[in-house]
Amino acid sequence: MTMKNRWIAMYVENEVGVLAKVAGLFAGKSYNLHSLTVGTTEDETISRMTIGVTSDDITFEQVKKQLNRMVEVIKVMDLTDTPTHMKELLYVKINHISPEEKAEVFQIAQVFAVDVVDIGVDSALLECKMIERKNNELIALLKNRFKNINIVRGGAVAIESISTKNR
Repeated sequence: MTMKNRWIAMYVENEVGVLAKVAGLFAGKSYNLHSLTVGTTEDETISRMTIGVTSDDITFEQVKKQLNRMVEVIKVMDLTDTPTHMKELLYVKINHISPEEKAEVFQIAQVFAVDVVDIGVDSALLECKMIERKNNELIALLKNRFKNINIVRGGAVAIESISTKNR
């Protein structure tokens, strides 16, 4: 069985305990979610979840069926092979850097088109809203170049593409 990264978007009732039930379903299958993001939609009674998981085809189909059976789930969409716009939020704090290293951080930020949102005497804070692969590349570069960094990642959010829909 081939394992691959898969993405689900779900509309769920915005109620206490729904997130725990959904996470519990994945935990019951011994899956580690590599990304889970939840937020309210234009209707405050409905939330949208974007879930990233690695699984094989058969088990993934079972999970989708089980999610669809949950009372609180309004709609489940498999985004794995769907054209989407997807971004992940990432903050990187680089600490204990010299003025020369700080200049290098600004150059790296410019090349990667990320924002320097805060600076200190010997530190800088980057805010990145890129695809997961680009965030991974930035992290690898910063880890290679600087010794004292802190990384905070949010889960990915995704929406179906408009321009490539139904093609």
